[in-house]
Amino acid sequence: MRSEMVIGAKAAQYGIEAALPRAAGGVGDPIMQEAIRRSKNIKRVAEYEKRLLEVQILIERVAGDREVQVLNWMLDGKSQRWIGQQMVLAATSTKRIKDNIVKQMMK
Repeated sequence: MRSEMVIGAKAAQYGIEAALPRAAGGVGDPIMQEAIRRSKNIKRVAEYEKRLLEVQILIERVAGDREVQVLNWMLDGKSQRWIGQQMVLAATSTKRIKDNIVKQMMK
């Protein structure tokens, strides 16, 4: 898509400008690149906050000590592998508990 947009935007150059190399790619200004990167991060964080708020609203529906503990660790950013190791559970058991949490939240 980017290449199609650039082709339509080019203008013919005459004289010495025609012999000079043209910039390829995106924005060459490092400040603009940083602004774009931060803008993308802000959007991603906003999406994470939205999803987390939805989970926090539904957290009261989760019953069972194991499920609550697994959910709390997941909200802390722990992986399923780490949770399974801490609780001395197989990977399939950890996944089953996670699936039960989701089912309880969807009721």
